[in-house]
Amino acid sequence: MPAKNGRVRVLHCIQNLNYGGMERVLSDLVRGVDHDAFEPHVLTLQYRGRYGEGLDGHATLHDGPDQGPLAMIQPVQLANAIADIDPDVVHLHSGVWYKAVRASRLAGVPRVVYTEHGRRPPPEALLTRVLDGFAARVTDHIVAVSEATSVQLQDGPKVPAERIQVIPNGIDTDRFSPGPSTFRAAHGISDDTVLIGSVGRLEPVKGYATLLRGLRTLLDRADVKVPVHLVMAGDGSQREELEALAGTLDLCGHVTFLGWWDDPEGLLRALDVFALTSVSEGTSISLLEAMSTGCCPVVTRVGGNPHVLGDELAHRMVESKDPESVGAGLADAVIDRERRVADGDRGRRRVNDVFAVNRMVEAYSRLYTEQ
Repeated sequence: MPAKNGRVRVLHCIQNLNYGGMERVLSDLVRGVDHDAFEPHVLTLQYRGRYGEGLDGHATLHDGPDQGPLAMIQPVQLANAIADIDPDVVHLHSGVWYKAVRASRLAGVPRVVYTEHGRRPPPEALLTRVLDGFAARVTDHIVAVSEATSVQLQDGPKVPAERIQVIPNGIDTDRFSPGPSTFRAAHGISDDTVLIGSVGRLEPVKGYATLLRGLRTLLDRADVKVPVHLVMAGDGSQREELEALAGTLDLCGHVTFLGWWDDPEGLLRALDVFALTSVSEGTSISLLEAMSTGCCPVVTRVGGNPHVLGDELAHRMVESKDPESVGAGLADAVIDRERRVADGDRGRRRVNDVFAVNRMVEAYSRLYTEQ
């Protein structure tokens, strides 16, 4: 397609760049594309957030305009902001689809790409289905990050299967590789403790109450003979509730809430087991990063998780919203060290083979430029 100054100008539009898998994907795309061929821009509608730090060296960052009460009906201010940037392609991300695709069309953008990073479990609200159905009809390319997310798009806003392309998320497997870590020493966690960890937003969709209850069932088992500790990195609306639940379950001394964590590599390298107990997932970036560092995964059988683990690690799946299943899955990983380490190696190989970041970047680059 025609490009400006010899490069295709790609504008990413997202709510914010705070911690999250979707925000990490955008950051990796902006950093990873061929800057001789593409000119990346990022427009945040709310605020920049932590992933915006340092991104201005790889893209031009724009703050979204103040929008009036009728912005969902006629997003004139957003359309004017997009027109001022004058992109060849607008790439929309979850949370801005309807409003931003309307604004992009008002601005006369020639190509609009949308990525669905993950949807809430059904039933979806009627208004969401209607608005996303309209947005789908005026979007040129619709991407789902997993087959399961593609099915959700087909079932919810009724997007035809032939209009959806699946591009799995990818991560930097060199950055997230096995190696030494100072995390345990810094937190007084002994080398003989089996360290379980999770990274994510402390929100209901992540199912962290189930993880805490599963940990309680694990600790109550007579066959668990080693010390166990859980660390949870992230923050969100459920933090106080989850901390209170940990107290109620008598988990004090077995759980550390870290809040936002700025050294994910150091944390993940220190873990023995990575737990993901979501009730809905697209393709979890934190799971990919953990597996890439060699952590043994224990994850719920939802969304894109089965595809991430593949057949070789299918035995590490547990049931969503089921503390007994989660506890049993954690126990299997805690008790059998040899098998745990072997599965960590299998996970590392799978991420290298299927979910490397360059595969994702190349797939999106083709979408931006194909005729």
